[in-house]
Amino acid sequence: MSLWQDYHIARSTEDALRTLREAPKPVQIVSGGTDLLLDMRQGRHHPVHTLVDVNDIQEMRRLEVQDDELFIGASVPHRIITESPLVRHHARALAAASGLIGGPQVRNTATIGGNVAHALPAADGTIALIAMGARAEITSSSGIRQIPLQDLFAAPGKNTLNPTEEILTGFRLKLRSAGQGSAFNRIMRPQGVAIAILNLAVWLEMDGDAVADVRIAVGPAGPTPRRMTKAETILRGETLNPSSIDAAYRAALEDASLRTSKHRATREYRQDMLGVLLEKTLGEAAEKAAE
Repeated sequence: MSLWQDYHIARSTEDALRTLREAPKPVQIVSGGTDLLLDMRQGRHHPVHTLVDVNDIQEMRRLEVQDDELFIGASVPHRIITESPLVRHHARALAAASGLIGGPQVRNTATIGGNVAHALPAADGTIALIAMGARAEITSSSGIRQIPLQDLFAAPGKNTLNPTEEILTGFRLKLRSAGQGSAFNRIMRPQGVAIAILNLAVWLEMDGDAVADVRIAVGPAGPTPRRMTKAETILRGETLNPSSIDAAYRAALEDASLRTSKHRATREYRQDMLGVLLEKTLGEAAEKAAE
């Protein structure tokens, strides 16, 4: 059976929205397609009548500073994000995360919007964007709205977008200021299975030797991507030392719902690795903040 009947290449967001409304259902947005098409071929996604390709929509391929914010279009491929001087300076965690997704061929095709819209709790790009405090830009016939990125997720593999009325068009991040830095790390299975045992991103702002503000995101630590808010609270106002990092780690264990998974690792191993990743990533973010 054919996985789709019609394939429409949208030239604008208006074109894409009109097709979503008017095309025979089911209808589905496709960008890079590295997750979606594989899921369809392997039976993890139902066949669709119409695929709406948004790769030719120019505003969704922009990566630039707009109104004192960094705008990253949803159709920007991971390779471009990884190599972008703007992203490497203002959102180092995201550049690092995108550089670890798949291999070179995947990074040439896969997009940051697809990574996020797939709504997996350990998506590398998603975890980095959450730590960066990103906002999602959503376009509909009613206009453009912005929401905190975490509000985009409903359940594993399910986002909160209206599939026939809304398009995820991009992401907005605050520009980096003095004393701010970010970092991303993950642990993978040695067999080459393309899922993370655990990944973690940190954004922090230092005031001298003390942590003025911090955001920590971990995946998979529950049914949706999440921040470690208890650990963040403990670190604010503290210096980064073995005692404060250990206290933050123990608080993160309370926030994170880590479980044994045959595809990832045991709960106990992942709990131990959470401490390793937290210490390493906090240190790297602090080094970046000092530059």
